Amino acid sequence: MTNASALPSPAARTPRPAALARWLWAVALLVIIVVGVGGITRLTESGLSITEWRPVSGVLPPMTEAGWIAEFEKYKQIPEYKEINLGMTLAGFKAIFFWEWLHRILGRLVGMALLVPLIWYAWRRAIPAGYGWRLTALAALVGLQGAIGWWMVASGLEYRVDVSHFRLATHLLTALFLLAGLVWTARDLGALAQDRGARPARLTGAAISVILILFVQLLLGAWVAGLNAGYVASTWPLMNDHFVPEGIDWAGGAWLALTNDPFLIHFLHRWWSWVAAIALLLLARSLSRRGARIEARLLVAVVAAQMLLGIWTVVSGVSMWVAVMHQVVGAILVAIAAAALHRLGRRAA
Repeated sequence: MTNASALPSPAARTPRPAALARWLWAVALLVIIVVGVGGITRLTESGLSITEWRPVSGVLPPMTEAGWIAEFEKYKQIPEYKEINLGMTLAGFKAIFFWEWLHRILGRLVGMALLVPLIWYAWRRAIPAGYGWRLTALAALVGLQGAIGWWMVASGLEYRVDVSHFRLATHLLTALFLLAGLVWTARDLGALAQDRGARPARLTGAAISVILILFVQLLLGAWVAGLNAGYVASTWPLMNDHFVPEGIDWAGGAWLALTNDPFLIHFLHRWWSWVAAIALLLLARSLSRRGARIEARLLVAVVAAQMLLGIWTVVSGVSMWVAVMHQVVGAILVAIAAAALHRLGRRAA
């Protein structure tokens, strides 16, 4: 029998960048799933069904009929029920409650999937030098995301029948930033596993330009979702027989229209997508020239799929599952773009 004292102590362990990279890729996949469920939650108007933020006790749904009735009574006090869902049955409430509950549970799961292994790897001294702070920041970002999620929900509990599209955008963009951070760090660790002298990749000027262009498109997409702007037109490429749609309200000024008018925001999201697509295709060309042909082809394929799904979402009248796929592929696109930009950054490091 092996003497326990003969086993190496945690301090004697060596860094395990390959294992850490696989762990982060798994968490990134989980984040994409959460983004998809968040899309379903939004499209089914389920986000306001849970009117309290209970990080611990809220893990379990109501377990008795009396518990369900109590939760339903809380929902009946908010404007969404009184003005939109008046007369909803308990069964209908259970259906929307499920999606919001699942979304919150998956969010907690992401947090645990980051925090628990992080503590384990730290104890085992398996984290390479310089990466502890970054992994801790990613775990902290999940906690911040939970707070942002509640901040978003709270905006629809007293005076509105839905959540603020500004807060919804903050919630979604934070999730996508987390996703990009996971992918970037996983790529850094993967490079370190292959070469102990590998340095972290850096952002180039061209990469920052691509990120800004993509950020605008993602922001507009979040606003489209928050304002239900996808429903204002179901034709493409024209919007209700016009290139620039009728119905834009300029009465409050250009800035108010730019940030709040569903017709204008839908129009901008529709056509800025081509700017984003061109930027990403140029990125793919740069990858191909540097020998990363598989990554370049994957990026082109996902850009094309996302464009087609966006058009299909419009002409389908915002079919729920098409719209959800549009959001999921959007998240996948963010992950692939982060990996592609990392590849360029490694070349420039």
